[in-house]
Amino acid sequence: DFIGWAPDGKTVYWSVGRSFFRYNPALADSLGKAKARADSIRADSLKQATKEKPDSVGKARVDSLAKLPAYEGERVDVTVKVPRDIPRGSVVLRGARIVSMKGDELIEKGDLVVADNRIACVAATCSAPGGAAVIDVSGKTIVPGFIDIHAHPWPTWGIHETQVWKYLANLAWGVTTTRDPQTSTTDVLTYADQVEAGDLLGPRIFHTGPGVFGAFLEENWTSLDDVRNTLKRYSEFYHTNTIKQYMAGNRKQRQWVIMAAKELGLMPTIEGGLDFKMNQTVQLDGYPGSEHAFPIMPLYNDAVQLAAQSGITYTPTLLVSYGGPFSENYFYERFDIHDNAKMRRFLPHEEIDQRAERRPWFRENQYVFPRIAASAAAILRAGGNIGMGCHGQLDGLGCHWELWAMAAGGMTPREVLRVATMDGAYGIGMDKDLGSLEPGKLADLIVLDANPLEDIHNTEKIRYVMKNGRLYEGDTLNEVWPRKKQLPKMWWWDQEPKGVK
Repeated sequence: DFIGWAPDGKTVYWSVGRSFFRYNPALADSLGKAKARADSIRADSLKQATKEKPDSVGKARVDSLAKLPAYEGERVDVTVKVPRDIPRGSVVLRGARIVSMKGDELIEKGDLVVADNRIACVAATCSAPGGAAVIDVSGKTIVPGFIDIHAHPWPTWGIHETQVWKYLANLAWGVTTTRDPQTSTTDVLTYADQVEAGDLLGPRIFHTGPGVFGAFLEENWTSLDDVRNTLKRYSEFYHTNTIKQYMAGNRKQRQWVIMAAKELGLMPTIEGGLDFKMNQTVQLDGYPGSEHAFPIMPLYNDAVQLAAQSGITYTPTLLVSYGGPFSENYFYERFDIHDNAKMRRFLPHEEIDQRAERRPWFRENQYVFPRIAASAAAILRAGGNIGMGCHGQLDGLGCHWELWAMAAGGMTPREVLRVATMDGAYGIGMDKDLGSLEPGKLADLIVLDANPLEDIHNTEKIRYVMKNGRLYEGDTLNEVWPRKKQLPKMWWWDQEPKGVK
């Protein structure tokens, strides 16, 4: 992650994750020469003693080398332990419509009980634990927190900010979990820990770390062992659990990646890369995820069945759809984000301006995202898995646009909600803890003012967001339970003179 020379000019140092290394090339060289000399002496002794030909001492030479210690430098693992943020207490959300995403379950009027950071009860009637707070949400609709498995909430690289506006925006619009499938930097390792410790407010931050570009960039893979060595950086040092295989080489090399990943307990996803042939082979080879749209539309039944039966999670990222104008332009043409009070609260003004002020315009018949979404719907109905991936185009609200774009391809509102919740949780291996409202799962949910099953555009009408058992106002991110806590003042709220629009 960083490398340099010590002040004495004799020792090189570097870090990988939480591990710090020091290596003295001169010492390594001297030990290497000592080994070679000892080996030579031993070989000569054996030759004199046994009268064997010089070529016959090869095995003895190898044996002697194995017995001599190798210089490996120094390694120091740095461990910083802080408590994980877990709220204490119980709360009852009473009287809401509950779309649990446990199969087709729908409770038209029910209760949901949260104890600490886990769901304790979801039913038509739940008894309130002793001392529990009760919040009346009659007429509202509760759905699981949304899961963006192709997020790019990149903060400022190389500078650790005290609060990341992209994290706030995602959480305020109900995105309670993100998975960044190519961080480009290791800064996110620290940010993810800070969120878990409660030092930063934001969604759950899962990620792959920097992409694995392998065969055509920093690594020249010639064997499975080469790939194992690369992937150990992620399993042993970054602890990412997932990796992004970024079009790393030919099919044999891609197969090495999936083999090494399985051995090391890593879950790889792959860059689609506008390569339909590669898209098919990675499904045959067992990859769990594929990012970005398949570049051919419509998909016929053979391709649909392969995607469904392979078990891959296909994330088409419609906001940056291949083959036509990005669908984000469709929504920018129809929604004014510049003068939206919630946008102004969670996004700096210049970030809004650069996205909204000068957009291109396209005739509606030029957009291809409904056709891509129709193929995604076909895969879903064939038993496949579709992920919601907003690509960091517009953190927070952009995920709702992504869902509405899915609906443009014919998905029903419930199918769209499945993409935003259960399929996303499955796609990142977290479906035992996330993705549905069931007892024992983590308390991540959204309280909506209107029913998304009637109109999928109601996903944006957010009253409350709960993440890890803490309940926040959707418009402000002021915490309302278990603490009464205002969102601290953000630096962009008063960065310009009054009257500037």
